[in-house]
Amino acid sequence: MAVPKKKTTRSKKGHRRSHHHAKTMAFHKCSNCGELTMPHRVCPSCGYYNKKQVVDKAEI
Repeated sequence: MAVPKKKTTRSKKGHRRSHHHAKTMAFHKCSNCGELTMPHRVCPSCGYYNKKQVVDKAEI
């Protein structure tokens, strides 16, 4: 079994883990009500998607 000869420094670990961070989520405004929603999903506040009503507001 391979065992490291020297201790890995904080700097070396940091360089290796430089891409292990949380990414910001993308949002866009709803074309109907202006509420921020996730792209390619039905707006949870009004039920519209691509300028068409897909879900009744009573169902939400």
